[in-house]
Amino acid sequence: MAETTFKVLKGSERGNWIKLRTITLLRWAAIAGQLTAIFVAQIFFDLQLEISLCLSVISVSVLGNLIAMFIFPENKRLTETENLLMVFFDLLQLSLLLYLTGGLHNPFSILILGPVTVSASTLSLRSTVFLGITAILAVTLLAEFHLPLRTQQGFLLRVPDIFVFGNWIATVIAVVFLGAYSRRVTVEMHAMSDALQATYMALSREQKLTDIGGVVAAAAHELGTPLATIKLTSAELIEDLEDRPELQEDARLIREQADRCRDIMRSMGQAGKDDLHLRQAPLMAVLREAADPHLERGKALHFEIADGLDAQSQPSILRRPEIIHGMRNLIQNGVDFAAENVWVEAGWNENQIRVRIMDDGAGYPPHLIGRIGDPFMRRRRGGEGTTKRPEYEGMGLGLFIAKTLLERSGAELSFANGRDPHRSSGVHSDRCGAIVEAVWSRWKIDAQSNENAIPSGENRPLEI
Repeated sequence: MAETTFKVLKGSERGNWIKLRTITLLRWAAIAGQLTAIFVAQIFFDLQLEISLCLSVISVSVLGNLIAMFIFPENKRLTETENLLMVFFDLLQLSLLLYLTGGLHNPFSILILGPVTVSASTLSLRSTVFLGITAILAVTLLAEFHLPLRTQQGFLLRVPDIFVFGNWIATVIAVVFLGAYSRRVTVEMHAMSDALQATYMALSREQKLTDIGGVVAAAAHELGTPLATIKLTSAELIEDLEDRPELQEDARLIREQADRCRDIMRSMGQAGKDDLHLRQAPLMAVLREAADPHLERGKALHFEIADGLDAQSQPSILRRPEIIHGMRNLIQNGVDFAAENVWVEAGWNENQIRVRIMDDGAGYPPHLIGRIGDPFMRRRRGGEGTTKRPEYEGMGLGLFIAKTLLERSGAELSFANGRDPHRSSGVHSDRCGAIVEAVWSRWKIDAQSNENAIPSGENRPLEI
């Protein structure tokens, strides 16, 4: 089966997710707030405002919303450029309204942060920078150029220049800080969303492969004996019917059809029965299954059992797709960056099951060990690793998937560099590269424990 690729969405593609109806609803809310503020200031605070001009500016937003509602369907999704123009229009409309109502002397001037924050959360970095610069230019002009606020008695309402300057500084800092903060948080949320989606795809693929393998093995297990009997009987008939060619030909046909059934079982992929025997396997067998795609990649894989343990006493664990795929990704990471050897060591006791993967490569960058497992982070070495594996683009998605899947199965993962800290000095000193250790509480994956005990009896139909 071909390897599944996963495309990382960029900001310009995410900008296409916003519906026009969302923007128009937000604009209606802003229009209602602007009208309320103007009439409250006029009626309750006796301020002299250019009501006609203010209403003209607000009517432009109303007209824009009405045009959008009648021309475009409600479920229309805006492109990146259309979203940028909509937010840019709202920024200019708000700036013009502030110009008519006192500029930075108006406490509502803080609302100019809104369009920049929205852009940082939804649009690309280029659009956010453009709107941020526009907002800074707008507040700079509003500090000097605006219509003053006056009471009904003609008194001029203005704050001291030092406070106007403070408002300007505060607004500029808020535009930069809130824009950068919103952008950073949004990027991390999108990266995590993409990584979790990739994890779901990987687990679904592994589950499908596991089900197909169980179907084939179950069919072979249940039909193997009858087919072998048919083939043996047909072979004897062929020998006994040498003097009757027409019947001998029928016996050959029976043997050919038995062989055909065997071939069909090998390639079948339709739903059959869930083989209870395949829902568990010895620990080392599961690790070898996980490593199987990487056995012929030019690196030597060594499977070992920790000192003092006997292979005959190894536990039988649940053969879950998340365990197999998670361990496969960790082994793949070791093979990718090992110089020559990768060691997969298993250990267990009454309370825990432990798997440790070590290699003789350069190890993890020390300054990134604490962040290993984060999605879309450059893995292991810098330029050298990227050169060796350009298809990975330094995203670190494989380790994130492995960590997420194994933690889902109940494992605790730890990453380290250098000589194995659990061995005495000088023992296996060639294992100086990366070390990954996964530890499970035994009751979580041991197939013989009370909660996870595999039931006995006839194989049951798969649920599809």
